[in-house]
Amino acid sequence: MTKIKFGTDGWRAIIAKDYTVDNVKRVSQASAEWMKAKNLNKVVVGHDARFGGKLFAETAAMVFGKFNIKVFLAEDFVSTPMVSLGIVKTQSDLGVVITASHNPPSYNGFKLKSSYGGPTIPKEIAEVEELIPDSVINGLPTIQQMKDDGLLEIVDLEQMYFDHCAENFDLEAIKKSNIKLVYDAMYGAGQRIVERLLPATKLLHCDYNPSFKGCPPEPIHRNLGELSETLKNTDYNLGLANDGDADRIGMYDEDGNFVDSHHLLLLLLYYMAEHKQMKGKVIITFSVTDKMKKLAEHFGLDIEVTKIGFKYIAEIMIKDDVLVGGEESGGLAVKGHIPERDGVWMGLLIMEFMAKTGKSIKELIADIYKITGSFAFDRDDLHIAEKKKLAIIERCKSGGVGEIGNRKVLRTEDIDGFKFYLSDDEWVMIRPSGTEPVLRVYAQAPNLEACRDILSATHETLGS
Repeated sequence: MTKIKFGTDGWRAIIAKDYTVDNVKRVSQASAEWMKAKNLNKVVVGHDARFGGKLFAETAAMVFGKFNIKVFLAEDFVSTPMVSLGIVKTQSDLGVVITASHNPPSYNGFKLKSSYGGPTIPKEIAEVEELIPDSVINGLPTIQQMKDDGLLEIVDLEQMYFDHCAENFDLEAIKKSNIKLVYDAMYGAGQRIVERLLPATKLLHCDYNPSFKGCPPEPIHRNLGELSETLKNTDYNLGLANDGDADRIGMYDEDGNFVDSHHLLLLLLYYMAEHKQMKGKVIITFSVTDKMKKLAEHFGLDIEVTKIGFKYIAEIMIKDDVLVGGEESGGLAVKGHIPERDGVWMGLLIMEFMAKTGKSIKELIADIYKITGSFAFDRDDLHIAEKKKLAIIERCKSGGVGEIGNRKVLRTEDIDGFKFYLSDDEWVMIRPSGTEPVLRVYAQAPNLEACRDILSATHETLGS
């Protein structure tokens, strides 16, 4: 049988190759056995808008039913944050999301969420992984049998989420402001909820298309050309995009310029600390800008840097008082919500910030730059042969990188990957992806031109 491993954010595989009904049964069985060993008996199961989502979700549900575990099942597609919130609202013990997040359309996946409404911690994921059997379980109950036996309840997770947003945001202030929003769902699971919350929104790619028209639903600039052009050529003045399961965020300013996660994290921290006068620890992953350290210091807040993967942030959020947490790839979280990435929630929070101050996203960033200084960030994803990737990582590990182009490496950090500091405001980072067969190269510099220069020099230096 296929060896199943959980990566940075769940198990992902290519549909009909390794991602099959039988393998979903195996992972579900391990999850169910893990629950039974801990005397847990309620699970929420949902799926995003990918191919086969309903089939795989019902398969998982039937396996849990075999183990006499009560299942709360979402019949239609939902976002990952809807499942996580649903766990809390139904007082369940575990959540399963059938999703491959931002991966290409040929993939699907399996994420585990815990009772607090966030990613299951790495230690428990490892325990589930150890229980994955080599054989496939048979004799499952049908969905109808589970309903008849009181083991399965259909739940409207989207309505739960809508009500929760309505209770926690000043939606009227956003609607009455001068914000004219364009929303790109990237054919993902956020396609209905934003329109329900903000009906005047202009919608892009908000219909059901499991192929995503061939474009990976990752909210980064190269995938969001239509959103950017719409803002450049119309009087709409803010862009919001979410990934396939709507837990990640991408935003655009009124000029159609991409606002990356580093700047969004700074905006969230500035709003929470300066305008809401809230306190708490700041948690960022290794690839996030050091400007977050400067802003946290400005407000007298502790900051901690983790390995890459939101699960490491969530692990801290469930035990510490965390104000803002986030990662470079668009997964952001804040105090007052579940310890979970939530692309719609973060978009609403930034829109509320704009509505309350009457400022554009560009103006708010300019205010932050007065404290942190300005900067730019960029990232290249390199699809290279495994042998070459390993050779590059080995060279980084052995200390064989003393300069990048004409820039000297001043110091190196290796929390998760390798970050080479070239000056106080410039660094480049190299790390293999935990969810895709790529090598990621990240750079920060005072401007985008310098970023590209550093990235080009890195490729030349390392032969990537």
